[in-house]
Amino acid sequence: MQTIIGFIAVPLGWLLSFIYSLLNDYGITLIIFTILVKGCLYPLYAAQIKSTAGMADIQPKIQALQRKYANDKETLNIKMMELYKEEKFNPMGGCLPMVIQMPIIFGLFALLRNPMAYISSDSMLLAIHESFLWIMDLSQPDLWILPIAAGITTFISFSQTQTQQGNVNNQMGPMMNIMKYLFPVMIVWMGRSFPAGITIYWFFGTLVQIGFNFRLNKLRKKMKSKSEKKHKK
Repeated sequence: MQTIIGFIAVPLGWLLSFIYSLLNDYGITLIIFTILVKGCLYPLYAAQIKSTAGMADIQPKIQALQRKYANDKETLNIKMMELYKEEKFNPMGGCLPMVIQMPIIFGLFALLRNPMAYISSDSMLLAIHESFLWIMDLSQPDLWILPIAAGITTFISFSQTQTQQGNVNNQMGPMMNIMKYLFPVMIVWMGRSFPAGITIYWFFGTLVQIGFNFRLNKLRKKMKSKSEKKHKK
């Protein structure tokens, strides 16, 4: 795992160094870096939302099959495969984007927590200690403002995702509701102990994610409208 993280963190470190060489401001560099990385991950987010929307569309049919073949698991599995084929739905479609994202997220975390382990540029040695706005040293934690801002954006993003999933995960509903409040609190707590650079990445990354969610929600509604028109024909 460490090798994979390093394999991802090193080229991300090159990108971070390149942006800094152009801007000569580590705080702004982190923001631009975050936007670029999140932009590159957008197709994965879109694929995940499309898969979730597809599952929501066929959920009534899945529940009907589960009721009909409740006592015949083998036939149920066969009928489920037939349904997926008929609807051209890949049940693993929502998992693959998440699997791809995880090593990237770990690589980013490793890079921003300890930049000099993956960046050989001497200029970056001083850059990571630069001040930005009210933060005197970006290598040190910001105790309140950034962590709270990161927690708020995390809550908004989590709520959007929960809404987008609709009734796909009814059984997970109570757990999702708990996580909607618990996860932002965890982000605030972690943000108060991690370098401010990481919290900047998380805050602006989640802010970009909120924008993505608005865009993808429109895409999801458009797909749902097409699906409803298709089933009416």
